[in-house]
Amino acid sequence: MIDLYTWPTPNGHKVHIMLEETGLAYKVIPVNIGAGDQFEPDFLKISPNNKMPAMVDPDGPDGQPIALFESGAMLIYLAEKTGQFLPSDARQRYEVLCWLMFQMGGVGPMLGQAHHFRAYAPEPIPYAVDRYTNEAGRLYGVIDTRLEGRDFLAGDYSIADMATMPWLRSYERQGQDLADFPNLKRWFEAINDRPAVQRGLEVLKEHQRKPGDKFDEKAREMMFGAEQYKRR
Repeated sequence: MIDLYTWPTPNGHKVHIMLEETGLAYKVIPVNIGAGDQFEPDFLKISPNNKMPAMVDPDGPDGQPIALFESGAMLIYLAEKTGQFLPSDARQRYEVLCWLMFQMGGVGPMLGQAHHFRAYAPEPIPYAVDRYTNEAGRLYGVIDTRLEGRDFLAGDYSIADMATMPWLRSYERQGQDLADFPNLKRWFEAINDRPAVQRGLEVLKEHQRKPGDKFDEKAREMMFGAEQYKRR
Protein backbone atom coordinates (compact mmCIF):
# COMPACT_ATOMS: atom_id res chain seq x y z
CA MET A 1 0.00 0.00 0.00
CA ILE A 2 1.26 3.45 -0.95
CA ASP A 3 1.76 5.97 1.85
CA LEU A 4 0.51 9.33 0.57
CA TYR A 5 1.55 12.45 2.47
CA THR A 6 -0.95 15.07 1.41
CA TRP A 7 -3.35 17.93 2.13
CA PRO A 8 -6.49 19.06 0.22
CA THR A 9 -4.80 21.47 -2.19
CA PRO A 10 -4.82 21.39 -6.00
CA ASN A 11 -1.49 19.58 -6.05
CA GLY A 12 -2.71 17.09 -3.50
CA HIS A 13 -5.92 16.49 -5.43
CA LYS A 14 -3.98 15.64 -8.61
CA VAL A 15 -2.50 12.60 -6.95
CA HIS A 16 -5.68 11.69 -5.05
CA ILE A 17 -7.49 11.58 -8.40
CA MET A 18 -4.80 9.49 -10.09
CA LEU A 19 -4.77 6.96 -7.28
CA GLU A 20 -8.55 6.70 -7.40
CA GLU A 21 -8.54 6.36 -11.19
CA THR A 22 -5.94 3.58 -11.12
CA GLY A 23 -7.45 1.73 -8.18
CA LEU A 24 -4.14 1.49 -6.32
CA ALA A 25 -4.42 1.05 -2.57
CA TYR A 26 -3.13 4.02 -0.57
CA LYS A 27 -3.08 5.34 2.97
CA VAL A 28 -3.59 9.06 3.55
CA ILE A 29 -1.12 10.69 5.92
CA PRO A 30 -2.20 14.32 6.47
CA VAL A 31 0.46 17.02 6.19
CA ASN A 32 -1.13 20.10 7.76
CA ILE A 33 0.75 22.89 6.03
CA GLY A 34 -0.86 25.52 8.25
CA ALA A 35 0.50 23.78 11.35
CA GLY A 36 3.99 23.36 9.90
CA ASP A 37 3.95 19.57 9.37
CA GLN A 38 5.86 20.09 6.12
CA PHE A 39 8.94 21.14 8.10
CA GLU A 40 9.14 18.02 10.25
CA PRO A 41 12.47 16.17 9.82
CA ASP A 42 10.83 12.85 8.92
CA PHE A 43 8.80 14.51 6.18
CA LEU A 44 11.85 16.33 4.82
CA LYS A 45 13.53 12.97 4.29
CA ILE A 46 10.78 12.22 1.77
CA SER A 47 10.18 15.72 0.40
CA PRO A 48 13.41 17.79 0.68
CA ASN A 49 11.66 20.90 -0.64
CA ASN A 50 9.12 20.74 2.23
CA LYS A 51 6.18 20.60 -0.17
CA MET A 52 3.31 18.17 -0.29
CA PRO A 53 2.18 15.85 -1.74
CA ALA A 54 4.85 13.21 -1.40
CA MET A 55 4.62 9.46 -1.25
CA VAL A 56 6.40 6.24 -0.43
CA ASP A 57 5.69 3.14 -2.49
CA PRO A 58 6.98 0.02 -0.72
CA ASP A 59 6.96 -1.78 -4.07
CA GLY A 60 9.17 0.40 -6.26
CA PRO A 61 10.43 -0.38 -9.78
CA ASP A 62 13.13 -2.69 -8.40
CA GLY A 63 10.90 -4.20 -5.74
CA GLN A 64 12.36 -1.91 -3.08
CA PRO A 65 10.64 1.09 -1.43
CA ILE A 66 10.84 4.38 -3.31
CA ALA A 67 10.06 7.89 -2.05
CA LEU A 68 8.82 10.54 -4.47
CA PHE A 69 8.07 14.24 -4.28
CA GLU A 70 6.79 16.75 -6.87
CA SER A 71 3.24 15.98 -7.98
CA GLY A 72 4.07 15.82 -11.69
CA ALA A 73 6.77 13.23 -11.11
CA MET A 74 4.36 11.27 -8.94
CA LEU A 75 1.74 11.24 -11.71
CA ILE A 76 4.29 9.96 -14.24
CA TYR A 77 5.46 7.31 -11.80
CA LEU A 78 1.93 6.08 -11.11
CA ALA A 79 1.12 6.07 -14.83
CA GLU A 80 4.18 3.96 -15.57
CA LYS A 81 3.54 1.66 -12.61
CA THR A 82 0.00 0.89 -13.76
CA GLY A 83 0.27 1.37 -17.52
CA GLN A 84 -2.61 3.84 -17.42
CA PHE A 85 -3.25 7.46 -18.46
CA LEU A 86 0.11 7.97 -20.24
CA PRO A 87 0.36 6.54 -23.77
CA SER A 88 3.15 4.16 -24.71
CA ASP A 89 3.33 5.60 -28.23
CA ALA A 90 6.18 8.12 -28.17
CA ARG A 91 4.39 10.91 -30.06
CA GLN A 92 1.26 10.66 -27.97
CA ARG A 93 3.29 10.31 -24.77
CA TYR A 94 5.19 13.53 -25.35
CA GLU A 95 1.99 15.35 -26.19
CA VAL A 96 0.66 14.41 -22.75
CA LEU A 97 3.96 15.36 -21.10
CA CYS A 98 3.93 18.77 -22.81
CA TRP A 99 0.55 19.57 -21.29
CA LEU A 100 1.58 18.17 -17.94
CA MET A 101 4.62 20.47 -17.93
CA PHE A 102 2.35 23.34 -19.00
CA GLN A 103 0.42 22.77 -15.81
CA MET A 104 3.50 22.34 -13.64
CA GLY A 105 5.37 25.34 -15.03
CA GLY A 106 2.49 27.71 -15.79
CA VAL A 107 -0.97 26.90 -14.50
CA GLY A 108 0.05 25.97 -10.96
CA PRO A 109 2.57 28.74 -10.25
CA MET A 110 0.59 31.54 -11.92
CA LEU A 111 -2.81 30.64 -10.49
CA GLY A 112 -1.15 30.18 -7.11
CA GLN A 113 0.11 33.76 -7.32
CA ALA A 114 -3.38 34.92 -8.32
CA HIS A 115 -4.76 33.23 -5.20
CA HIS A 116 -2.11 34.80 -3.02
CA PHE A 117 -2.40 38.40 -4.16
CA ARG A 118 -6.18 38.35 -4.52
CA ALA A 119 -6.93 36.64 -1.18
CA TYR A 120 -3.96 36.19 1.11
CA ALA A 121 -1.62 39.16 0.76
CA PRO A 122 -1.66 41.30 3.94
CA GLU A 123 -2.36 44.41 1.88
CA PRO A 124 -3.72 44.92 -1.66
CA ILE A 125 -1.10 45.43 -4.36
CA PRO A 126 -3.01 46.45 -7.50
CA TYR A 127 -0.11 45.75 -9.88
CA ALA A 128 0.26 42.17 -8.59
CA VAL A 129 -3.49 41.56 -8.56
CA ASP A 130 -3.82 42.77 -12.15
CA ARG A 131 -0.75 40.91 -13.37
CA TYR A 132 -1.71 37.51 -12.02
CA THR A 133 -5.44 37.84 -12.69
CA ASN A 134 -4.65 38.71 -16.30
CA GLU A 135 -2.15 35.88 -16.59
CA ALA A 136 -4.74 33.48 -15.16
CA GLY A 137 -7.16 34.63 -17.85
CA ARG A 138 -4.52 34.13 -20.53
CA LEU A 139 -3.86 30.56 -19.36
CA TYR A 140 -7.57 29.81 -19.27
CA GLY A 141 -7.69 31.06 -22.85
CA VAL A 142 -4.83 28.78 -23.89
CA ILE A 143 -6.69 25.80 -22.44
CA ASP A 144 -9.98 26.88 -24.02
CA THR A 145 -8.38 27.16 -27.45
CA ARG A 146 -6.66 23.82 -27.05
CA LEU A 147 -9.97 22.12 -26.22
CA GLU A 148 -11.78 23.35 -29.31
CA GLY A 149 -12.78 20.16 -31.08
CA ARG A 150 -11.09 18.00 -28.42
CA ASP A 151 -12.47 16.17 -25.42
CA PHE A 152 -9.19 16.28 -23.48
CA LEU A 153 -5.89 18.15 -23.50
CA ALA A 154 -3.84 15.45 -25.21
CA GLY A 155 -5.70 12.63 -26.93
CA ASP A 156 -7.52 10.46 -24.40
CA TYR A 157 -8.08 11.38 -20.76
CA SER A 158 -4.66 11.47 -19.15
CA ILE A 159 -2.50 12.70 -16.30
CA ALA A 160 -2.41 16.10 -18.04
CA ASP A 161 -6.14 16.53 -17.44
CA MET A 162 -5.88 15.24 -13.86
CA ALA A 163 -3.09 17.71 -13.14
CA THR A 164 -4.85 20.75 -14.58
CA MET A 165 -8.47 20.41 -13.54
CA PRO A 166 -8.00 20.78 -9.74
CA TRP A 167 -6.26 24.13 -10.22
CA LEU A 168 -9.32 25.53 -12.02
CA ARG A 169 -11.82 24.67 -9.30
CA SER A 170 -11.17 28.03 -7.63
CA TYR A 171 -11.80 30.02 -10.81
CA GLU A 172 -13.79 32.71 -9.00
CA ARG A 173 -10.92 33.36 -6.58
CA GLN A 174 -8.68 33.70 -9.64
CA GLY A 175 -10.97 36.36 -11.08
CA GLN A 176 -12.31 34.14 -13.86
CA ASP A 177 -15.74 33.13 -15.16
CA LEU A 178 -16.04 29.70 -16.80
CA ALA A 179 -18.77 31.08 -19.08
CA ASP A 180 -16.03 33.03 -20.85
CA PHE A 181 -14.30 29.76 -21.77
CA PRO A 182 -16.97 27.40 -23.16
CA ASN A 183 -14.60 24.64 -24.31
CA LEU A 184 -12.81 24.66 -20.97
CA LYS A 185 -16.14 24.67 -19.13
CA ARG A 186 -17.36 21.59 -21.02
CA TRP A 187 -14.09 19.77 -20.30
CA PHE A 188 -14.08 20.84 -16.64
CA GLU A 189 -17.60 19.60 -16.05
CA ALA A 190 -16.96 16.28 -17.81
CA ILE A 191 -13.92 15.58 -15.63
CA ASN A 192 -15.67 16.75 -12.48
CA ASP A 193 -18.44 14.22 -13.17
CA ARG A 194 -16.07 11.24 -13.16
CA PRO A 195 -16.65 9.08 -10.06
CA ALA A 196 -12.93 8.65 -9.38
CA VAL A 197 -12.44 12.42 -9.57
CA GLN A 198 -15.25 12.98 -7.12
CA ARG A 199 -13.70 10.46 -4.73
CA GLY A 200 -10.30 12.09 -5.08
CA LEU A 201 -11.69 15.52 -4.30
CA GLU A 202 -13.26 14.15 -1.12
CA VAL A 203 -9.88 13.22 0.39
CA LEU A 204 -9.38 15.29 3.55
CA LYS A 205 -12.34 17.43 2.51
CA GLU A 206 -13.01 18.33 6.13
CA HIS A 207 -9.76 20.34 6.04
CA GLN A 208 -10.47 22.09 2.73
CA ARG A 209 -10.30 25.87 2.94
CA LYS A 210 -13.44 27.70 1.92
CA PRO A 211 -13.67 31.08 0.18
CA GLY A 212 -13.37 33.79 2.81
CA ASP A 213 -11.56 31.60 5.33
CA LYS A 214 -8.75 33.45 7.07
CA PHE A 215 -5.42 32.07 8.20
CA ASP A 216 -4.70 32.33 11.90
CA GLU A 217 -1.39 33.88 12.95
CA LYS A 218 0.45 30.56 13.14
CA ALA A 219 -0.81 29.34 9.78
CA ARG A 220 0.08 32.63 8.11
CA GLU A 221 3.61 32.40 9.51
CA MET A 222 3.98 28.81 8.33
CA MET A 223 2.59 29.53 4.89
CA PHE A 224 3.90 32.99 4.13
CA GLY A 225 6.24 34.11 6.91
CA ALA A 226 9.92 33.70 7.73
CA GLU A 227 9.45 30.10 8.88
CA GLN A 228 9.29 28.84 5.30
CA TYR A 229 12.61 30.45 4.39
CA LYS A 230 14.70 28.76 7.07
CA ARG A 231 17.42 26.50 5.80
CA ARG A 232 16.80 22.94 6.92
